[in-house]
Amino acid sequence: MPELPEVETIARGLAARVTGDVIDSVWLGSKPEPLKSKASKIVSSLEFKRIAAVRRVGKHIVFDLENGRSGSVRTVSKPSPGKKTATRARTPAPPSNSDQWIVHLGMTGSLVISKPEQAIEKHTHAIVKLASGKELRFVDPRRFGRLSVAHDFEAGGVEPLEIEPEQFASLFRGRKTPIKSALLNQKLLRGVGNIYADEALFRAGIRPRRRAASLTRNDLERLRVAVQEVLKEAIELGGSSVSDYVDANGEEGLFQLQHRVYGREEEPCLVCKSPIRRVVIAGRSSHYCPRCQK
Repeated sequence: MPELPEVETIARGLAARVTGDVIDSVWLGSKPEPLKSKASKIVSSLEFKRIAAVRRVGKHIVFDLENGRSGSVRTVSKPSPGKKTATRARTPAPPSNSDQWIVHLGMTGSLVISKPEQAIEKHTHAIVKLASGKELRFVDPRRFGRLSVAHDFEAGGVEPLEIEPEQFASLFRGRKTPIKSALLNQKLLRGVGNIYADEALFRAGIRPRRRAASLTRNDLERLRVAVQEVLKEAIELGGSSVSDYVDANGEEGLFQLQHRVYGREEEPCLVCKSPIRRVVIAGRSSHYCPRCQK
């Protein structure tokens, strides 16, 4: 699943290429799973709107929309991938300056900029045609991603790149769950996922099974610094491509080349040469070094 660095990379790439563009039309595929809002609501909220900004909120990509240009009621047919039946794209959006298009990539979703003449991939569930001639295509083979519209969207939890020491410590104080599970709790920290929790815990020297309540103030401060360092480094390298992840241009990230524990089960620790171990905590794989992490 794309985590904070991957979503941040995609949002930045999209912001650089589509901010200020106007949405001409919207095509939605026939599969209902990706639609968290009604198809008609998504279409009416997006059509004829100008993209004012694209940003990340937790693991979500948020398009801030404003009134673009007026248009008459119309029906637009878009080619559907494979043998799918296209859903309509019609009706200009009602007057509003605060509509937001929310995209969650799920496990295998991608949101890429394409040219109209490019072949449409089999698992394409949405095509947003822009006035500039570009198209935004949402592709998701497993259909765990979600498309919705909202006003003043909030993802819950605290932004890990901005959290201060006292606030970070207060999130975990008294919690009896393993610290790895607590890091993955999106109601506490938003955007941190399996890869970066493992990598941050390694850098902080903390085992993933340690109960959050057992960590000292110094432990938690090392962890906060490690979380922020790992996330910033991953963003600089375009995220980790360990599965289907690609950025807005269809390019893979490079941070997977810097992983110190994640996905390295039985390989030697890069610090002490001990074999990296893998355990399952609350149904999630966790990787750690038995010597470097206590």
